[in-house]
Amino acid sequence: MSERQLLVGPFNRVEGDLEIQLDIRDGHVAAARANSPLFRGFEMMLQGKDPRDALTITPRICGICSVSQSAAAAFALADAGGVQMPPQGARAAAILHAVENLADHVTHFNLFFMPDFARPAYAGRAWHAAAVERFTAQQGSAVRRAAEARAQLFHIAGLLGGKWPHTLAIQPGGVTRAPDARDRIRILSVLRGHRRYLEEVLLGGAPEAFAALQDIPSLESWDSGDAGLFLRIAADLGLAQAGRGPGRYLSAGAYPLAEGRALAAGVWEDGALSPFDPAQIAEDLSHAWMLGETAHPEAGRTEPDEDMRETAYSWCKAPRLGGRTVEVGALARQIVDGHPLARALAAEGGVRARIAGRLLEIARTQILLEELARDLDPDARFMDPAPTLREGSGTGLLEAARGTLGHWIRVESGRIASYQIIAPTTWNFSPRDAAGTPGPVEAALVGAPVGAEEDTPLSVQHIVRSFDPCMVCTVH
Repeated sequence: MSERQLLVGPFNRVEGDLEIQLDIRDGHVAAARANSPLFRGFEMMLQGKDPRDALTITPRICGICSVSQSAAAAFALADAGGVQMPPQGARAAAILHAVENLADHVTHFNLFFMPDFARPAYAGRAWHAAAVERFTAQQGSAVRRAAEARAQLFHIAGLLGGKWPHTLAIQPGGVTRAPDARDRIRILSVLRGHRRYLEEVLLGGAPEAFAALQDIPSLESWDSGDAGLFLRIAADLGLAQAGRGPGRYLSAGAYPLAEGRALAAGVWEDGALSPFDPAQIAEDLSHAWMLGETAHPEAGRTEPDEDMRETAYSWCKAPRLGGRTVEVGALARQIVDGHPLARALAAEGGVRARIAGRLLEIARTQILLEELARDLDPDARFMDPAPTLREGSGTGLLEAARGTLGHWIRVESGRIASYQIIAPTTWNFSPRDAAGTPGPVEAALVGAPVGAEEDTPLSVQHIVRSFDPCMVCTVH
């Protein structure tokens, strides 16, 4: 029996604050421990501030998903103040948020995930030359097209949000800019351009056709576009069997509208959907460099353990739902929302399932955005006044690109007394809890093959990047 330990990282191609300690036995991962080594303490910065400052400060947690953070803060403040956005304000906020999520998925596929298949280690595979031409970092033709499509898509963020990232357009009472008839036409024009990119390049077919896929055989028969190239690679490398998660999927529901959330909320496990009860959330601190006890975020605190006790190994807390791990992200959203292909992929639950879930969400989000934009009413009200918040507590739960995001605020005497955040990567990359249960990515890595000469195993990189970590969000 051969045994060794390996410290792997960084992983993220935006910012690399992730280390994973691997215990390797007989050429496979026997155990993994994910460390989020960067602590920033945004929750501590917010204490004592005017509640409205959360709208300015929390988007700075991340330059990738800043609209998600902004919207979560706005909904938390709205909940605390008993405020509701007018229907058209909620619609405009949903468009702004969905544009960010869609751009994030396109970026992840082209710039973060697929370049690994252009590595020399895969030379000789039937698909390798195509992967090199399409996805070589900073040079591949797919990378260039994706960057162009992303830049065009963000014109919508400029129209509705004034700028991206870190817009202040989403407020508890709605959005600060009411789009006029010309803006509506320009938004639809941008979306038509992005549809062409999806049809000609990424999906290689109409979003409606990809969204109509019902099962695994129909997915495997999709052979066009870069999506088809990924599916051929996945079949050759056995990515359907790699990196299976916990099999429990959570979504808080995406894009709150007057008529309800555009994508449903719930928890999916063993072929059954159950309601999502936020009261069941608790953050375990047993393996985090944090002081305090396991608690719901409303009663939680962020107090770093300066001695960094040896029993802990990450700044990341371990959120659990009913005491159990859950996986969050695009696949989870599509499963909970009831899409047949996503539910077929739920049983598979590995690398291929996560990437196919993102491709499915790209197709469905394009369709959703077009519907939302067509129904914009320039003559309607987009903002209602929100009273100054002196006392109260509220929750903002929504879906960022990487999964369920929650903000919990408590205001006393006009100042923030407590602010707690659970980001998607906090769910997926959490450390062990008091029972010793590994977090989702830690569990998914067990069994991954590691070559004798590999110091950064390709199998580990595929699994980790299939979750699309954003580590600066993880510990804020």
